[in-house]
Amino acid sequence: MHTDTIAARQPFTSAPPLQEKRKLLNSFISKGRFNEFVEHVFWLTENRPSSYVCFANVHMLVEAYRDPDFNQVLNRADLATPDGGPLSKLMRILYKQPQDRVAGMDLLPRLLQEAARRGKSVYFYGSTDEVLSAVVSKAKDQYPELKIAGYFSPPFLQLSEEEDTDIVNMINETEPDLLFVALGCPKQERWMAAHQGKVNACMLGVGQAYMTFAGLEKRLPKWARDFSLEWTYRLWLEPRRLWKRYLLTNSVFMFLVLKTMLQKAAKGNRA
Repeated sequence: MHTDTIAARQPFTSAPPLQEKRKLLNSFISKGRFNEFVEHVFWLTENRPSSYVCFANVHMLVEAYRDPDFNQVLNRADLATPDGGPLSKLMRILYKQPQDRVAGMDLLPRLLQEAARRGKSVYFYGSTDEVLSAVVSKAKDQYPELKIAGYFSPPFLQLSEEEDTDIVNMINETEPDLLFVALGCPKQERWMAAHQGKVNACMLGVGQAYMTFAGLEKRLPKWARDFSLEWTYRLWLEPRRLWKRYLLTNSVFMFLVLKTMLQKAAKGNRA
């Protein structure tokens, strides 16, 4: 098998809709069309008792490149979507195949819609009580048939082992099919990886998707998203917190992409 491609883990009872990941920098990102990602999430709810999904953007990919432990978290994910526009574009360039952008902000409402249609239950974890109230209110209004198993905003302080166990038991008692997790990157990805096998649900690290779904934060028009300009909008909203991340992270990403392209060209010339 090509070293830049890995097969997904073998299914328990049936073949999954998505079966390959593509290498971007040091990480492996799932390939496929948007609707296939939707189907794969629900396949996970029926075929894996505990799983997790990462939504990979430039920030996450660079964090994974810098931190081997976090890279393992990302690579062990049952599904890693190309959340950021630059990732889906890079996959098209490197592998010469179509690749949709699969952003958490787009997938969250679609999964809620499908969960309501399929009779699946959902749980909202993370963020603040105010944000969760807005999310739940919007979900109930938009999808009246949706089964909301519960929601919980955990303390921002480090939890003791006993507190963590209590939270896991609380979640599992509600028997959710989908558990949406909003703790911020890389905390939410580490949390999901640490709780795989403990939380009986498909966990999805949706980050800022709560805010846009609830209407608490606007998204750029589609044309701007197509040009991968969302980071500029996020920077405008929170310049003090994000300027360093975007300045350094985007620069590192561009350098690593250029390095990857040059290496690929050199291999092609030697072939």
